[in-house]
Amino acid sequence: MVERTQTGGWMPSLYEPIKKATQKIADWFAPRSDAAVTQDAYEIAMELPGVSPDDVEIAVQDGTLIVTGEKRFETQEATKSYFFSEREYGAFQRTFRIPPDADPEAIDAEFRSGVLTIRLPKLRAQVGAPKRVAIRSA
Repeated sequence: MVERTQTGGWMPSLYEPIKKATQKIADWFAPRSDAAVTQDAYEIAMELPGVSPDDVEIAVQDGTLIVTGEKRFETQEATKSYFFSEREYGAFQRTFRIPPDADPEAIDAEFRSGVLTIRLPKLRAQVGAPKRVAIRSA
């Protein structure tokens, strides 16, 4: 990327490689996710292959759903030397804003086949017989 300097000349941005590296790091540590809505709930599915359910935490704070965890690198053979390793390891965190009509007290999560599915039920409107309102005369 080329930026215009204050002196009016053109020169490459010195920060561009750092910006790109920062984005790559964020991509590595942010698991891919899908968000969907049904008639009665919101659902978030996160791909977490190779992550143990014991290494994942879900918290709710100030209207935000926070998912943190870590994919650990485990060496099983002390005599093994790697030529290269393309798999990603390390800590990750994703945050999602909780919709105003979701019930933060009823959030449910399931971990199956490397996919974490979080379900946020919608608040139910009070349904019942209509309430009759008396009219006063003045």
